[in-house]
Amino acid sequence: MTINIKWQGGMAFEGTTESGHSVLMDAAPEVGGENKGARPMEMVLLGLGGCTSIDVIMMLQKAKQAVEDCQVEIRSERSDSIPKVFTKIHVHFKITGQDLNPKKVERAVNLSAEKYCSVSKMLEASVEMSHDFEIITP
Repeated sequence: MTINIKWQGGMAFEGTTESGHSVLMDAAPEVGGENKGARPMEMVLLGLGGCTSIDVIMMLQKAKQAVEDCQVEIRSERSDSIPKVFTKIHVHFKITGQDLNPKKVERAVNLSAEKYCSVSKMLEASVEMSHDFEIITP
């Protein structure tokens, strides 16, 4: 996989993926950025959220669960000293649907975190990871 990063002036950079998608990243104003895009560390969490969400939805669809919505809230803590790496990450799923089986939702969330999500598996080597879920009936 190859990613290209191109400076856009100031502290802004455009990242282009091998599949042809682009995203703008920028630094915080207090370090010279103009708040034009997501911070790089936010992008790490976005990658985690996207990866685990895809896993969970795929598994729930295979399990014939009638999922109407899936939202993920990721909370993190970072070190106070440089490098300001993540020290804790918590992934909270909000799965909406009719007659969802809690055991199947729990299994999908656990399998993603413990086996399938590549981003989660990379991060768990150096970050305290946790996850949970709630089922919402519309």
